[in-house]
Amino acid sequence: MANLKLILDDLRQAKILVIHPRDDDGAALVDHLKRLGCDVKAVWPAPTAIPADTDAVFVQVGETSIEDLATLLETANTAVIAIVTYESPTSLKAVIDLNAHGVLTKPLRQLGVLTQFALARYRFSYEARLANKVKKLEETMKGRRTIEKAVKILTAMNGLEEEAAYKQIRDQATAKRVAVVSVAESIIAANEAMRAFGLKITKSEES
Repeated sequence: MANLKLILDDLRQAKILVIHPRDDDGAALVDHLKRLGCDVKAVWPAPTAIPADTDAVFVQVGETSIEDLATLLETANTAVIAIVTYESPTSLKAVIDLNAHGVLTKPLRQLGVLTQFALARYRFSYEARLANKVKKLEETMKGRRTIEKAVKILTAMNGLEEEAAYKQIRDQATAKRVAVVSVAESIIAANEAMRAFGLKITKSEES
């Protein structure tokens, strides 16, 4: 279970960008976030880029084209809280298009800001962890395919059984103190270089 103190400490240390017209609602939101202890910067109109150290963006929907906002936010590594003027199919689509992690409706009230902020930070963190796991799985699968390809090259070149070919790759990796996949990549690169010069390993390798 998440520690409440850690959650609050995380929110208080956050650097926030508020993209909102310079009106009473925008000023009230900025003041409230500052009272929570956040480092807040307010801009209007939307900037051409989100500062790299931004932890969360509160953005008014409807004042700037969704396409422009989506392009701006998709490259930003940050939680996004959309601010909508009213609930409608159009607003819902905008929230989805922006991949918002939280939503506030106008007129803005202090009640709910902290909850949506915390939820957005949690969702963003969860998505980041999930994306990292997927990336690692993809790298693992790619590595396995590379090793399997190198094993096939060695079995064709040296007439080894697959288990013996894999052991040879693994022993080289241990001796050189590198990853098994690095040795496999070297074997594949050497094989492709030989092919580039028109050299054939074996008939079985050609099939």
